[in-house]
Amino acid sequence: QRAAPEAAAQADKENGDAAGLAAKRSRTGGLGENRCRTVEEIYQKKSQLEHILLRPDSYVGSTERQTEERFVFDEQAKRMTRKKVEFVPALYKIFDEILVNAADNLVRCPSQDTIRVEVNKAKGYITVWNNGSGLPVQIHKEHKCYVPELVFGQLLTSDNYDDSERKVTGGRNGYGAKLTNIFSLKFIVETADSRSGKWYKQVWEKNMTSRNDPQLKAKTMEDFTQVTFYPDFARFGMTAMEDDIVALMRRRAYDVAASTHGRCKVYLDGRLLEVHSFEDYVSLHLPTDSFRVCQVVNDRWEVAVGLSDGSGFQQVSFVNSINTSRGGGHVNYVADQVVNAIMDKLSKQRGGGLAVKQAHVKGYLWVFVNCLIENPAFDSQ
Repeated sequence: QRAAPEAAAQADKENGDAAGLAAKRSRTGGLGENRCRTVEEIYQKKSQLEHILLRPDSYVGSTERQTEERFVFDEQAKRMTRKKVEFVPALYKIFDEILVNAADNLVRCPSQDTIRVEVNKAKGYITVWNNGSGLPVQIHKEHKCYVPELVFGQLLTSDNYDDSERKVTGGRNGYGAKLTNIFSLKFIVETADSRSGKWYKQVWEKNMTSRNDPQLKAKTMEDFTQVTFYPDFARFGMTAMEDDIVALMRRRAYDVAASTHGRCKVYLDGRLLEVHSFEDYVSLHLPTDSFRVCQVVNDRWEVAVGLSDGSGFQQVSFVNSINTSRGGGHVNYVADQVVNAIMDKLSKQRGGGLAVKQAHVKGYLWVFVNCLIENPAFDSQ
């Protein structure tokens, strides 16, 4: 009985000591009892490259794994199938930046007719090649470096900043391919400029922090640009290229083949993709004998409408070759017109008093849209 008050007193003392230590740690930032953090440690300034690596979600999306239902190409069935895939959005994004660059070049260069994509899972690299106009191999007078280095190795450089110019390309913000460089252990750009008769190659390493001098040769050859990069998998919580992200990247090659309006052959891992029109691409999604209507509206809009399985509205869409997986105003613009036309038709056939609602009709639609839009605004660019 005498021991109880002593034990209580000891417990009070220990609780008081713990509270005092916690308060002290909060003042010192948990760095120890003997010193407070300096203002230099509390308030920091990072370079832009450091900030991108420190806060990647602001630039390339989440570096955390996520699971979603996405379309991928089934090699055995030879068609698109919807399945659950686990992937890191940021890795998918840096791949897409390079692929969309090649598609953008098709808009700038009418003579471009080929894009080649290689996704090498075993060696952990991706290559994208196009035979459009090569980058000018000349010194930029203002920035005192070659144009390819300015485009691929220096942040906030772009040819898309003039918003008074009407453009139907995907890139807009001056990061683009540089983000791919920053999140890669090795990044290689190679281009041929027939105007100057020069071939150019440059390599960056260690997240764009190590720059090698460019290699140049006088060569008479056809224009091309090729980008090869080795992603820094550790920054995505990975050790190597995984099956699901490979499947998504390979599907994007089919997307680009569909979105080029039949102007460009696309090769994937050395094989020509048999997608020569948007209708070919739509056929990869829908059963062979299912209803569909495909129409080339004009040189900027292609649409197709099929039937979903009734479980809800489905859409597959592209704006300036960028896959808009969540749809948007361009999809609603098409879907609403289709729904309204069907409602009008049903109303006339049944003489009014129709119990079917627009949501019911839309739930059975599968809409495909491929469009070019001037200076588009994306929610994640």
